[in-house]
Amino acid sequence: MNRFQTLCLVFSMALMSACNTGNTRMDSVSFYLSTPDKKALFAKQDTGVTFAETDNSPVIEVNEHVVFQEMDGFGFSLTGGSAYHIYNMSEDTRKQLLNELFRLDGNNIGISYLRISLGASDLDAEVCSYDDLPEGETDENMDKFSLAPDKKFLIPVLKEILAIYPELKIMASPWSPPSWMKTNNSSKGGSLIPEYYPAYAKYFVKYVQGMAKEGITIDAITVQNEPLHPGNNPSLLMLPEDQAKFIKNQLGPAFKQANISTKIVIYDHNADRIDYPISIMDDPNAKQYIDGSAFHLYGGSIHDLTKVYNAHPDKNLYFTEQWIGAPGDFPENLKWHVENLIVGASRNWCKTVLEWNLAADPDMKPHTPGGCTRCLGAITIDGDMVTRNPAYYIIAHASKFVRPGSKRIGSNSIPELANVAFKTPGGSVVVIVLNKSETTQKFTIKIRGKLYTTSLASGAVGTYFK
Repeated sequence: MNRFQTLCLVFSMALMSACNTGNTRMDSVSFYLSTPDKKALFAKQDTGVTFAETDNSPVIEVNEHVVFQEMDGFGFSLTGGSAYHIYNMSEDTRKQLLNELFRLDGNNIGISYLRISLGASDLDAEVCSYDDLPEGETDENMDKFSLAPDKKFLIPVLKEILAIYPELKIMASPWSPPSWMKTNNSSKGGSLIPEYYPAYAKYFVKYVQGMAKEGITIDAITVQNEPLHPGNNPSLLMLPEDQAKFIKNQLGPAFKQANISTKIVIYDHNADRIDYPISIMDDPNAKQYIDGSAFHLYGGSIHDLTKVYNAHPDKNLYFTEQWIGAPGDFPENLKWHVENLIVGASRNWCKTVLEWNLAADPDMKPHTPGGCTRCLGAITIDGDMVTRNPAYYIIAHASKFVRPGSKRIGSNSIPELANVAFKTPGGSVVVIVLNKSETTQKFTIKIRGKLYTTSLASGAVGTYFK
């Protein structure tokens, strides 16, 4: 072999090596794992996925040509109590925590959507609205409207979050109107007096405009949190026919007149009463102002949400709340919430998946008198100490990878392997899988004609990113 032939051979081998290296990189799949025994908690795995030419294990086939809804994001409710605990951390610790929650790089989890209360929720220290008045007084023109209750903790924390992630989307939900607007003149229960429908519409307008002046865009509002549960404090009973009248005669026109683009979302309650949102959207005069409907899962089946979509496929669906009761049961919480929310809500057309709530202290405080006493936060804050609870890891499995603008794409159902697939705006594919069986399951994921073999222990969750 002469010198020229030797050089050609060396160059050829180097070229083949470079190509093979490129193929290896191209064929690699990132894998994040959580196991019921907590030995892995949303932990990146260096091994566990192998490229295969053929495999006899069950196959999850991803089909990028079948496209469903566009995702707005995954996250939590930032209650007044959550904001209180975060605000009162030391500045450096608070900054580290907010970066961990809302940034994408490193080990951060990239929350992209928050739900906040419009006025107090039951996880505030006290009941309040933005227009509380002495008994017997009214303020139909909203002259005394004030965001002062939110300026203590919620608004400052939101501003810090938006400085980290300006694209954050925010949904606001009221638990109750001001008491003077209600039939029982109380924060708990009662109904909105029709005479005050115009005043309440102005209340929403003032809120959206006031938050905008603070630099906070409200992407969507729901008309009422849990309108069929008047036993909470605060709360309101709002029947579907009343919600329809309020939207079509007052709230929708008021937003239109004020040039407010904030979306109006209806219902915001359990999946067992899908007739509620469907009946409102059946009214074309109300429907014209409605973006979609929101759901919780304290009753009913997540699969019934597809019936809502089928009834009005031009309207969006949002999953906005699900609690975990203290002290939590990690194996059971991980399995149930991933199956029903991360996989189930997404496979049934929801654009968001939000857990309740972001933070509480070790005693699940604060809460209003009569409010939830067992709502376990995604994180527990005790001074500057932070404990990460089940909901933190459940949401992390989606939020870090399924970014806003991602679209759910086709993947086949396998009884023991609950799964959902997405395509990101950058063209990557994300597959989230839960092993529902009682034994370790080996399986294969087929992406773009290539097979990737992996396994999950019983009850484990894997996020696969290519």
